[in-house]
Amino acid sequence: MAATLVRFLYGLPFAFAYVLVLQVASDPGTAVPHVTGAYAAWLVLGALAQAMATALLVASMQRGNFVIAVTYSKTEVLQVAGLGALLLHELPTAPALVAMTVAVAGVVLLAIPRMQFSASAGWRGLGPAALCGLGAGGCFAVAVISYRAAGLEFMRAGPYSVWYAGGWTILLAQALQSAVICGWMAWRSRPQLLLVFSSWRISAIAGLAGAVASVTGVTAYILRPAADVRALSMVEVVLSYVVSRRMMHERISTIEQAGLILVMAGVAGVCLAAR
Repeated sequence: MAATLVRFLYGLPFAFAYVLVLQVASDPGTAVPHVTGAYAAWLVLGALAQAMATALLVASMQRGNFVIAVTYSKTEVLQVAGLGALLLHELPTAPALVAMTVAVAGVVLLAIPRMQFSASAGWRGLGPAALCGLGAGGCFAVAVISYRAAGLEFMRAGPYSVWYAGGWTILLAQALQSAVICGWMAWRSRPQLLLVFSSWRISAIAGLAGAVASVTGVTAYILRPAADVRALSMVEVVLSYVVSRRMMHERISTIEQAGLILVMAGVAGVCLAAR
């Protein structure tokens, strides 16, 4: 919970600064947005689901390893497609769905060598790490769909830009997330809460990265169906994998190379299908 709080609490000042800049740069007649009941409901659902997803992802990493956690959480791409069709009536095209499946298959291939290593250390099947990863993917899917629905409700309330809608949505969401998690930790884990405030230097970096990711992500959800955005964002798997490998000076196996190719092919397929 402490790591989850860092993600949102230290992102809050950056989200506030972003909205402040947008407010100053906007037309003089642009007022603080009116929050409708539908917008508030989607926002609360998205904020709480994102907080739970982050906590489950961290828990998965603690119980297994990074690659296994990311692999299972990335099933969110297919879950987003299903929830988008069910709740927002946004059906992905057949080519886009195939591309998403290819990308997920690539992530699985990337995880195979690490899964074999983990098995020798005692990892078995759908253990706690896998279950937490799958739960994280499901909660991320709910959060993504909720944020898209909230953003669309925001845009219907007035002539706002997508940047304005994305900024306000994340500012309000991170304020709610910070308040809820701070309250929980003050009740259950006060020493850890004090550590969160004392580690502000490294936490500020995480907060900045999280705020930028959230604002740009929600803005993208308003512009495009959520399934397309989440599939495209799987490029992060390739980037993080290559960077980590180069930093550790490790060779990439044939299976891992095939996984990277599938992920990149899936991302490219989603881009082509969206044209």
